[in-house]
Amino acid sequence: MVRLTKIYTRTGDKGTTRLGDMSEAAKHDPRVEAYGTVDEANASIGLAIAALEDGALKDTLLRIQNELFDLGADLCVPDRGQKLEWEPLRVTPQQATRLETDIDTFNAKLSPLESFILPGGTEAAARLHLARTIARRAERRAVELKDLGEPVSDAVIIYLNRLSDFLFVAARIANDEGRADVLWVPGKTR
Repeated sequence: MVRLTKIYTRTGDKGTTRLGDMSEAAKHDPRVEAYGTVDEANASIGLAIAALEDGALKDTLLRIQNELFDLGADLCVPDRGQKLEWEPLRVTPQQATRLETDIDTFNAKLSPLESFILPGGTEAAARLHLARTIARRAERRAVELKDLGEPVSDAVIIYLNRLSDFLFVAARIANDEGRADVLWVPGKTR
């Protein structure tokens, strides 16, 4: 259970922050960048949810928002093989598998693509496309962190990869199940 009694602590006033294991890190540390970008993706999903009617897509996105908090918590507590006083929250492979099921379920409602899609259409779809690009950046940040030799679970990277795929399909669903998609016309303005 999380209990916040004070919103500001002043511990970050000198450009540092504490990770979930209480170790200190610079605010520009690649790990802080990674979970900060996950938070940004989550906020952008919140914007998309605000533009959606109640239904299966909105419910799925609300679940994903909660899972992104789990993922941020996973990134915030690096698994350095040390015994902690508590069980840190970790993303599971099953969470990515559930996203694959969601992708397949929603994608079954769509016609196959005959062109790439420009990010736009309805307001909700445009917001979901923005969330997709931020999720891709979060994935790049997590991969970069792992490439730097820092502990990042495969489940985190796989989840972020599936998330951007899901958000692409979700944008098409929000575009009247693909009927309002804005298609790319190569060389149209030459």
